[in-house]
Amino acid sequence: MTSNVPLSILDLAPISSGSDAGAALRTTIDVARRADALGYHRYWVAEHHFAAGVASAAPAVLIGLIAAATDRIRVGSGAVQVGYSTAVQVVEQFGLVDAVYPGRLDLGLGRSGGKPGPVTLTADRDVDGLLIPAPFDFARMAGSPRFALYAGLLRQPGAAPPPFAETVDTIQALIAGTFERDGLDVHATPGEGAKAELWVLGSSGGESARVAGERGLPFAANYHVSPSSVLEAVEAYRSAFRPSAVLDRPYVLVSADVVVAGTEERARQLSTPYRHWVRSIRTGNGAIPYPTPAEAAALPWSDEDQALVRDRLDTRFVGAPGQVAARLQTLRRVTGADELLVTTITHDPADRVRSFELLADAWL
Repeated sequence: MTSNVPLSILDLAPISSGSDAGAALRTTIDVARRADALGYHRYWVAEHHFAAGVASAAPAVLIGLIAAATDRIRVGSGAVQVGYSTAVQVVEQFGLVDAVYPGRLDLGLGRSGGKPGPVTLTADRDVDGLLIPAPFDFARMAGSPRFALYAGLLRQPGAAPPPFAETVDTIQALIAGTFERDGLDVHATPGEGAKAELWVLGSSGGESARVAGERGLPFAANYHVSPSSVLEAVEAYRSAFRPSAVLDRPYVLVSADVVVAGTEERARQLSTPYRHWVRSIRTGNGAIPYPTPAEAAALPWSDEDQALVRDRLDTRFVGAPGQVAARLQTLRRVTGADELLVTTITHDPADRVRSFELLADAWL
């Protein structure tokens, strides 16, 4: 696979209807092996909790399994939700895997449990061929009682995470072996001296983008989760960037949700359950097991449902290999991305593998 920029994969270990977590995780490992052979640059896994349709609850554990099953591809987190773990836990977990597979790990960090900012309603925009939709208001989802319950269960009673910037600094210091507090030095074993590559992930032009830029770290912006703010995110990161021992210039990765098949008609058929899957997330109930196209066709759907997920549907890249590759090139050009990260969900794992194969062949 050759391209102007590297192409990588984000995997949520999706659970298909009629299946279970074990099958989903074994599929993820099998897909990672195939991605390794196809020449993809990285294979990242997400962190999600309390979702019947997603099995990627413990990134460090899953990354260790993937690293053991692959040879070349970089393996990492997209992202560890640091609000639910201490900096020491993160460093030790990834340091343990890095000790066995040195130089292949990416430690992607993301904020968690933060309050979304206010949304100013605007119309969709076309920016040089890339759709930037009107923003989705996450406040309703973040303010739901179920969301609050989940957040409480993921933390020790009464615990409050430190500021994100402080957590990033602590992780960097523990890996570098320079952490000190109150005149005492602390060393993480395993973890200190780890070769893991540190990343920051963000969906807006807020704190995550600023923290990544000020510390000279690579930054991943989420077009597939929050397409309305991807340009603000990369602009904020580049504006805040300061050269570091890690990077002398900004490095931006941008994600996209794709489904590729032999024909556009087949790709659209495979993608039909996606709207119901996104709806289940945005109602605050967590991702449902991914339906078959036939199951999805039998589920109720309203205008209100359509409005809830429209931005995600309109910005998903679905089609034949050449169509999707062309849209990805537009995303790369408009955002100035140095690398692209694609995520694909279908009910049948074979269709997901085939999508990655076809895209690899088309990415010239």
